[in-house]
Amino acid sequence: MPFELRPEPVPTLDPNSDYIQHAWHESVKPISQKLGVEMNLPPVQPRTYLAFEGFQYAKEHGKANDYNHRISQAFFEEGRDIGQLDVLVDLAEEIGLNGTEYRAALESRKYKERHQAALRNSTEQGIKAVPTYMIGERKLQGLYPADRLSEIIDKELNKQPGNGKTDDLEGSSGENY
Repeated sequence: MPFELRPEPVPTLDPNSDYIQHAWHESVKPISQKLGVEMNLPPVQPRTYLAFEGFQYAKEHGKANDYNHRISQAFFEEGRDIGQLDVLVDLAEEIGLNGTEYRAALESRKYKERHQAALRNSTEQGIKAVPTYMIGERKLQGLYPADRLSEIIDKELNKQPGNGKTDDLEGSSGENY
């Protein structure tokens, strides 16, 4: 579900700030390297509401997963500014969405209320970090090894004793910026 780290009017962060540099080099980059995932510090920290509204369009057209993957790739690998309409239209077209319709939907803010409802749901769920996993009634914030996530999912699926906890757990590098 969508989660805006810095919604308006909260100022976006400068990628060159000490905070971002430290968080990136001490947490994000080492973990991404360990996982074999290419991630580069993006040169901009954009507003993401249009990208999230575009997700609603993509979801409606059966391309939600492709869209999320392409947007993430463009931002974290290519350093593209996913807060810019023209960039988003190009990315949508790359995954087979109709660029003209997509642009019109974002310009008219057709999906604004749907996105706002998703954000309210995130707030109601107590989501404050990226990533956050909701598995059954458990909320896990931060990064977890795949085997630990699998174990938690298996417990939920099997309804094993002790799995009904609602306590918040924190993994490594739960980003709050």
